[in-house]
Amino acid sequence: MSNVGKIRIGIGGWTFEPWRGPFYPEKLSQKRELEYAASKLSSIEVNGTYYGSIKVESFSKWHDETPADFVFALKAPRFATNRKILAEAGGSVEKFFTGGVMELKDKLGPINWQFMATKKFDPDDFEAFLKLLPKSVDGRPIRHAVEVRHESFCAPDFVALVRQYGVAVIASCDSKFPEIADITAPFAYVRIMGTSESEENGYSPAELDRWAERAKHWASGKVPAGLTTYGADQPDPSPRDVFLYVISGFKDKNPAAAMELIKRA
Repeated sequence: MSNVGKIRIGIGGWTFEPWRGPFYPEKLSQKRELEYAASKLSSIEVNGTYYGSIKVESFSKWHDETPADFVFALKAPRFATNRKILAEAGGSVEKFFTGGVMELKDKLGPINWQFMATKKFDPDDFEAFLKLLPKSVDGRPIRHAVEVRHESFCAPDFVALVRQYGVAVIASCDSKFPEIADITAPFAYVRIMGTSESEENGYSPAELDRWAERAKHWASGKVPAGLTTYGADQPDPSPRDVFLYVISGFKDKNPAAAMELIKRA
């Protein structure tokens, strides 16, 4: 058995006009952009699933247009997370998993349950929500991750709760959001949001080296130094798969940053 997990690095989505030329060849058909992006990256986080339903045929098409070892992370629908009482999200959770996402088959990566910055930590209600998340669908294990954006989640009780359910806390780094880098699941999910227009590859070479090393630490089961954690206990030091996405920041440079990280990691 390998003593390190698989590191997958990518971007958010694949349709963005400023990427045509710097990232996509200028004469490449828009219909082939996913195929091209998947040849350069090892994963993509899909944002469209957060805002509404995607056709079943689209999931099947994404599966067929990407390499065998490619993985999609999906943002769960906002209808499940943007609500006062999370315990009432059962219908939205079920609809999401019966709406075609399983057509991705083995290319279905972790699900990002993203919460608004105004959503505060209510231990009982949040646990009720965690209980709604299926461990498997159609016999396929499902990896869940939560992206919380209110400072009330920066607490040992929150870290202990999600660790109890094997749900990952998404480390939102280089951003205005709270950074919670605790390992709480058998995988790590990281979103780095600090690309800059002034850097050729979004991040400086030193910053790219630092993030590549951090990805390697997560893959070996360790929490990288220099990041903020809140848990009272250390995680199980087992190897973990890592999903790292270059998101937001100066979006034009995100593909370049992701490709440079792939070279380093």
